[in-house]
Amino acid sequence: MTTETSPPAAKRVPAERVHHGDTVVDEYAWLAAKDDPETIAYLRAENAYTEARTAHLAELRERLFEETRRRTQETDLSVPTRKDGHWYYTRTVEGQQYGVHCRRAVRDGETEPPVSADGAPLDGEEVLLDGNLLAEGHDFFSLGAFDVSPDGRWLAYSTDFSGDERFTLRVKDLTTGELLPDEVPDTFYGTAWSADASVLFYVTVDDAWRPYRVWRHVIGTPASDDVVVHQEDDERFWVGVELTRSEKFVVIDIHSKITSEVRVIPAGNPTGVPAVVAPRRQGVEYTVEHHGHRFLILHNDGAEDFALAYTSADAPGDWVPLIDHSPGTRLEAVDAFADHLVVSLRTNGLTGLRVLPIGGGDPHDIDFPEPLYSVGLDANPEYRTGQIRLRYTSLVTPDSVYDYDLVTRRMVLRKQKPVLPGPDGRPYDPAEYEQHRDWALADDGTRVPISLVFRKGTPRDGSAPCEIYGYGSYEASMDPWFSVARLSLLDRGVIFAVAHIRGGGELGRRWYEQGKLLAKKNTFTDFVACARHLVKAGWTSGDRLVARGASAGGLLMGAVANLAPDAFAGIVAQVPFVDALTSILDPSLPLTVTEWEEWGNPLDDPEVYAYMKSYTPYENVATRDYPAILAVTSLNDTRVLYHEPAKWIARLRAAAPQGDYLLKTEMGAGHGGPSGRYDAWREEAFINAWILDRLGRA
Repeated sequence: MTTETSPPAAKRVPAERVHHGDTVVDEYAWLAAKDDPETIAYLRAENAYTEARTAHLAELRERLFEETRRRTQETDLSVPTRKDGHWYYTRTVEGQQYGVHCRRAVRDGETEPPVSADGAPLDGEEVLLDGNLLAEGHDFFSLGAFDVSPDGRWLAYSTDFSGDERFTLRVKDLTTGELLPDEVPDTFYGTAWSADASVLFYVTVDDAWRPYRVWRHVIGTPASDDVVVHQEDDERFWVGVELTRSEKFVVIDIHSKITSEVRVIPAGNPTGVPAVVAPRRQGVEYTVEHHGHRFLILHNDGAEDFALAYTSADAPGDWVPLIDHSPGTRLEAVDAFADHLVVSLRTNGLTGLRVLPIGGGDPHDIDFPEPLYSVGLDANPEYRTGQIRLRYTSLVTPDSVYDYDLVTRRMVLRKQKPVLPGPDGRPYDPAEYEQHRDWALADDGTRVPISLVFRKGTPRDGSAPCEIYGYGSYEASMDPWFSVARLSLLDRGVIFAVAHIRGGGELGRRWYEQGKLLAKKNTFTDFVACARHLVKAGWTSGDRLVARGASAGGLLMGAVANLAPDAFAGIVAQVPFVDALTSILDPSLPLTVTEWEEWGNPLDDPEVYAYMKSYTPYENVATRDYPAILAVTSLNDTRVLYHEPAKWIARLRAAAPQGDYLLKTEMGAGHGGPSGRYDAWREEAFINAWILDRLGRA
């Protein structure tokens, strides 16, 4: 029986694993049996225990949820994006979980995106897809593909109702509103249309759930007639497919963690054989963008932070330099328009955009006023255009959509996400908050950046509570982002900090390389250094600091719990990769082989095995005083399997029973948690209430 004082008992069934002469006993391996009723019963008992242990926070959770809801304009409309003769946009409606995808015909002389009062439907709109209708009768709903054909007639879309990221692909006739009989189950992300919209390309996965096949489907024919266009047999690689902005080529991207190859099919000849742009070479990564007579090549061949080159689109060969490698300036993407190129880059820990005119004119960077911010291109479907759509945000500036004139350099704010008055009735004022960049010193002398946001007047005497967030893997950068839900923490005096640790990409490719493989522990020690620095610098104190991370950031949480348990008053680990060694040792699991270039291959390499075993959280649980831990996971997660945190919590309780450990499992969701916006707000309110409780601000 589960009560508030007695967590569910996890039976111990020893299972041995032997690698490189090392025998490991996993007493909770039985929890991996997802179809076993005993496993499900145990997870439900954990949920009941967590609910009982947090029952005193029910009122606070509801208050936090209502604060988010009150500050959000629930009925809203995105800035319409022009593509040929239509404006495309998404609406949300108060009380409804999902977006409504729409378009409206461009009217004579209309050059500005249309707007509506308070998010109301535009006059003359056409509803393409209503997520709320599709989600009826389902606890979970997610769109994979949403792809309108070049002629505007067809809509290819795919749906997932369980959270396992396996989608059923359908085609809708937008002239009649009817669904075609075409239906393809078990597809993955990524679709591309042929030029005449007679053919649709899509992707499927193998038994390890690795996207490995690109298929060609002829509209109006059964899926059983579909043809494999490319099959990737090297298990390190995954595939994707897309149509270039110019709509001239279907691009098949074949990528491992460190090597890539691109093949192209003329969109006007969809039955053509895919042509290789450049054969794969181990350690060389490149992407392709079509521009007129050439393919633009963004690559790292002799260029750690990447360089830009081009080659002939008719007969790809040598790469001709366009932008030379500049150490410290990481080139991340290139977008081609008829008369301009736009390069997305990163320097000094901040994102940026550089415009390169074609046929004359000096390149220039677009300037932004704040010391901390995040900027990137938004939807820009039209190839022949004189302006681009970009998205901008910071820790204090709500998501903002701008149109930027590529010739005059004039930038027009089209929309900033509304933030409605909070509980006190006062409108949101960014001037009442402050963002700051600080630096911690890692054990090896490396300076690690920290971004902070807090309400003005928050004391710097160590008395302020603080939440520190981290990730640090896959070269993913935790760039500044605005959060409505976070305001509820800031207004209660909590400082929010982001540790930009190695393994991420904030300071370029080298920053990533220094936090992976046999240098992975830098990620964990960097985070601890950031936590210690926040205390030393007077931002907070050790008993007022809660750490939070998700997925690979959840691995980080488990690692620092073992490494420096005294540094934190609590730890939130969402969909945490805490049993990394066991998973990476099993090639049959989803994504394992493709991960070996990120973590190493412990199956074949004894050094990697020993190194991973020395830091994997589950392997290193010991009898010590741990901070309170909240682990949140999802039963249908295919990226980090639910049993990793379930086993971790069970082992923590066995090794250090004096601690406070909670497990919350979403029984009908995937890696991203609940799918509906209100459900997601409630999940965030649950976590934030727990954090406030640990910080003494409940």
